[in-house]
Amino acid sequence: EVQLVESGGGLVQPGGSLRLSCAASGFTFRTAAMNWVRQAPGKGLEWVSWINSGGGGTRYADAVKGRFTISRDNAKNTLYLQMTSLKPEDTAVYYCAKTDSPARGQGTQVTVSS
Repeated sequence: EVQLVESGGGLVQPGGSLRLSCAASGFTFRTAAMNWVRQAPGKGLEWVSWINSGGGGTRYADAVKGRFTISRDNAKNTLYLQMTSLKPEDTAVYYCAKTDSPARGQGTQVTVSS
């Protein structure tokens, strides 16, 4: 059973930074491509970033390109999202997701506000 536990969210001022983490279990993490997705208040799910199983390939939504960095530690079964230059429009619940799996964790709330 795929289990994902996100953490690291919080309240941050515009221009600030946060690092999200996702602890994965129940599957072979080192062979799985992973994603970060987010859901802003009153909106649908939005894909944010993707990383391949080895960590050498990444992709980003245009809205976060140049500001967010996805990474992973396969020895720790953990996925990360380093977020910098945060904007109010980044406010959302952030989830990690295994490619081709509907499983979601509880998410972590990121609020960008002065």
